[in-house]
Amino acid sequence: MLARRFTIVCLLTSLFGMGFAMLVAQAGRPARSWEIAGSCRPNCVNQFNR
Repeated sequence: MLARRFTIVCLLTSLFGMGFAMLVAQAGRPARSWEIAGSCRPNCVNQFNR
């Protein structure tokens, strides 16, 4: 009985942790980085040649 409760608690904790990790990873990523990268083709290359 105790092992069953421990298993359920561990599974719920791991599901919550995975959901929270996905939420944090998604919030830290820039939303439209692909649009910014596509709009600066020649200018981005020239910035590194200073």
